[in-house]
Amino acid sequence: MNNRRDFIKLAGLGSLGVGLWGCGGNEKAATYALDEIRQSALKPRTQKFNMCGYAAPAMDTVRIGHIGAGARGTTAVRRIMHIAGVDIKAVCDVQPQKIENAKKILESRFSPDVYTGDEDWMKVCERDDVDLIYICTPWDMHTPMALYAMEHGKHVAVEIPAAQTVDECWQLVETSERTKKHCTMLENACYGAFEMLTMNLARQNFFGDLIHAEGAYIHDNFNSLFNKNGRWELWRMKANRRTGSIYPTHGIGPVCQVLDVNRGDKLEYMVSLSSADFSFEPKLKELAATDPDFVPFLSDQFRGNLNTTSIRTAKGRSIMIQHDFSSPRPYSRIHLISGTKAVAQEYPLPGKIAVGHEWMNDEEMKKIEEQYTPELVKHIGEAIDVNARDHAGMSYRMDWRLIDCLRNGLPLDQDVYDAALWSVIIPLSIWSVANKSAPIDIPDFTCGKWTTNQPFDLTLNGGGTTEVI
Repeated sequence: MNNRRDFIKLAGLGSLGVGLWGCGGNEKAATYALDEIRQSALKPRTQKFNMCGYAAPAMDTVRIGHIGAGARGTTAVRRIMHIAGVDIKAVCDVQPQKIENAKKILESRFSPDVYTGDEDWMKVCERDDVDLIYICTPWDMHTPMALYAMEHGKHVAVEIPAAQTVDECWQLVETSERTKKHCTMLENACYGAFEMLTMNLARQNFFGDLIHAEGAYIHDNFNSLFNKNGRWELWRMKANRRTGSIYPTHGIGPVCQVLDVNRGDKLEYMVSLSSADFSFEPKLKELAATDPDFVPFLSDQFRGNLNTTSIRTAKGRSIMIQHDFSSPRPYSRIHLISGTKAVAQEYPLPGKIAVGHEWMNDEEMKKIEEQYTPELVKHIGEAIDVNARDHAGMSYRMDWRLIDCLRNGLPLDQDVYDAALWSVIIPLSIWSVANKSAPIDIPDFTCGKWTTNQPFDLTLNGGGTTEVI
């Protein structure tokens, strides 16, 4: 027990009450001082070991400890049910009813031990018969859980975003390097069929010199934030008490992979602008009039509706990332890649490509897809739609690829440097918005190795042995 308490103290988590599973528990993430953000971003670091391209020893069966059985956690265990070469050894959640739901899903194939205590996630990380900790909890617990898991010899797959502060990003990087344990972020948008198509097109120089990219997560899911039954302790509403790009990874992840960021290019600096809040305050006033549980939130300041973050890379490319969770707009994950020879854009759907002033027709697009769809996408094929219809198959492709790499001893597509870089947009955007959209440098989590790191392989590269069930 002492090692757990020592870890909690060092991580700044305070007492292990139920609030730890909501944004109220880790106050450092919510009150991170603006001056500390810039100071931490500029602090020089030295790489201990390069995790980019690192291949951990292969394992025939990936034994999983699953932490968090809410909405994302439940869909995750449904997907893993259809991947061979895995064994779910433990499932943990502070809500007993969530555990019961997970057990019903898993009972036809697995018999995991279940944990529901406030500290039980630590017990899962400490088990000797677990290789991978799969984290699907509220955001502020992602880093503490990932760190504890790596310290106990486990690889980590953590839901987005992986971290909330600059210091947390560096803690993930330094711990992964020291322990030589993978820490990958579960950014499913990187495995969308069109996103992977554009990645291969870029590798084949179809776009020519890459000039500009855009990504976004625009999702009108505003009312769900106030659902007391659907969100554990209203944690996601509490997470919106910060003005910045607080959920950037769906947009930034795919375009960074197309641009080979961390593997040939790096993000240099950024500026961020947020609109005013036109939605939270009116909604809270409406709810507080009849529900006293919402009255305490009336004094809080919530994020603006739309955030736009602009980034320049070391090679002179520009990137625009947007996030809007509270405006009545059609769903969009804008994915745009623009080069000197061609442009590609998805959202509004479907994805389209142009080499001039007109978009290609359906027949031309079909030829492009047949020629350039990566082997990774073709290998799984229609099995995604049959076995796991989650996020148009991209979440299943993400999980399958992770398991296949671990089983075959291959480097991961998304490493700890990607997890840190894509997550650090959150605190840096908060600083920039608070300083009238002032520019702020972006840390290089590879410590200069981006100049020699190689892009990950879009082929199966000795993998592909994991069956789809």
